[in-house]
Amino acid sequence: MSFAIIETGGKQYKVSASKILEIEKLNIKVGETIKFNNVLLLNDDKTTEVGSPKVEGATVEAKLLDNVKDRTVLVFHKRRRKHSRKKNGHRQRHSKIQIVKILAKGGKVIDEAKLVEKKKVVKEHKKVVKKDLNK
Repeated sequence: MSFAIIETGGKQYKVSASKILEIEKLNIKVGETIKFNNVLLLNDDKTTEVGSPKVEGATVEAKLLDNVKDRTVLVFHKRRRKHSRKKNGHRQRHSKIQIVKILAKGGKVIDEAKLVEKKKVVKEHKKVVKKDLNK
């Protein structure tokens, strides 16, 4: 199984094709393709390439699925015997991405996601159900 380790938003992630991640918020539109050039490690089924600090020419392509907010974290400050309290909430913003391709030096594709459209899956499911009802 091939994978890569990328760096984005000050954090490192181990990614493989068709994996869905939540990373720090990116300022792009939903559905656009993102290219990560900070690839720290590439692992094919046969070889492993470690960068110093990054692997030159290697990229990882991903598709932005959605920009979401995390659950609420309460921030509560209280000063003893002063009748002073302050309560705030915080919701961190994240971007949900799906890894599409992992490319090595020279644009060689190491791993690629198999994207399936929803409409095709639903149509095939309906055909199977109709065949079962006719029997």
